[in-house]
Amino acid sequence: MERTVIGIGGMSCQGCVKNVGGVLRDLPGVESVEVSLEAGQASISYDPAKVGAAQFKDAVEAAGFDVV
Repeated sequence: MERTVIGIGGMSCQGCVKNVGGVLRDLPGVESVEVSLEAGQASISYDPAKVGAAQFKDAVEAAGFDVV
């Protein structure tokens, strides 16, 4: 497993945090996700053989947020 942190723009409430966390957790190969509204970021533990940065970006943007 690897861990990465991505910046997320556009989150304004705990509903946003749940939404971002949910779309990231739904990706195959993602083991855990911690989303911080205050820091504007998500920390993701994942299997790099199954998922990576491009999929994280696509999922976050599809949910209506920006990867910064």
